[in-house]
Order: sequence, then structure tokens, then C-alpha cells
Amino acid sequence: MIFSPFLQGCGVGLSIAAPVGPIGVLCIRRSLAGGWKMGLATGLGAAVADALYGSLAAFGLQAVGQVLTRYEFFLSLFGGLFLCHLGIQTWRSTPATDPAQAPAASDLAGAFGSTVVLTLANPATLLAFAALCAGFGIGTSIQGAQIPMWIAGVLVGSAAWWLFLSGSVGAFRHTFTPKWMKWVNRISGGIVTAFGIGAVIHAAQIARLRS
Repeated sequence: MIFSPFLQGCGVGLSIAAPVGPIGVLCIRRSLAGGWKMGLATGLGAAVADALYGSLAAFGLQAVGQVLTRYEFFLSLFGGLFLCHLGIQTWRSTPATDPAQAPAASDLAGAFGSTVVLTLANPATLLAFAALCAGFGIGTSIQGAQIPMWIAGVLVGSAAWWLFLSGSVGAFRHTFTPKWMKWVNRISGGIVTAFGIGAVIHAAQIARLRS
């Protein structure tokens, strides 16, 4: 084994987190609006959910995967409506007049919790982890006590990406005027809403196929 299970997990966590999706857009927008702490709280929510899904995939809990597949319609519908709500809320939000104001603890907790829910509402994440587990030999070359190290690596790798993204974006937030932030809100809100509509359409397709 060239790399340790922990380093392999880091690579998987980074690979799962890095592609730009609705969570990435939310992280960027929240980093601009509320600072790097708000963006990091958003990203850490996704990292925790990634680690949970990685645990399910690594330990081969097929029954859980079957349940998620069975309720994929409801998960997709709920996730899609939640994204639409966040997108519309972001579009309509008023740019902060005091960009230096630190976010309250309740705001950070809300950002973290909402992202955990959104990420867990996407069963495709579990399928992605299942494929990666097979590719990395989880259960064959990585076994027993090595699996928790791999899962810890997933958490660290995903969290490292969100720290980099939120920190990088947060560093430039002071250069954005309220007028620019208004457009950031509208663009990011539109993108997140589009992802939500896509999830709702996917739920409708699932319902049609099962009818």
C-alpha cells in the first residue's frame, strides 16, 4: 500500500468536496456575506455528512443503502424544495452593511445544521462513496482497524477543502461593495434554486418510473 488509509481517505474526502455544486455555491456566498467562519461552518456540515456516508459505505451497510434508495423520491423532493427555499431566500436577502460583523453562534450552528441536512438528503453521495470504496479496496486491502482511519481521513480531507475555500473567498469579501454583494446574492441564489429545481425534477422522474 503506497499511501496510508488516512491519506487515502483524505484524497477521497477532497475528491467528494471539491466539485462545485449547491453546497459549494452556498459556502462561497456565505463566506462573502458572513465571513470565513460562516463559510467554514457551511463546509464543515458537508464534511460531517460526507464522513457519515463514508462510514456507511466503508462498513458495507447495504441495508441502509437500500432504505435510502427506497426513499430516494422523498429525499430528492425534500432536498430540492430545501434548496429552492435557500435559493429564493438568498436572492431576496439584503447585502450586509457591516461586512466586519462577526456571525453569531446561532447563525454558525444554523449554517452547519442546514448543510448536514442538505448533504444527507442526497443519496447519490452514498453511491459515490460506494464506488470509491470499491476503487480503494475498502474491505480488501483496507480492513478492520484501518477503516476508521480511512473515515477520519475523509473528514479531514473534506474539511480541509472547505477551510481553503471559505478562507480564500472570505479574504476578498471586504472588496465587495453592497451593490456587488447584491449581484452575488442574486447569482448564487439563482444557481442554488436551479439545483433545487433539478432535484425536484429528478424526484418526479423517480415517481413516474415507479408508478
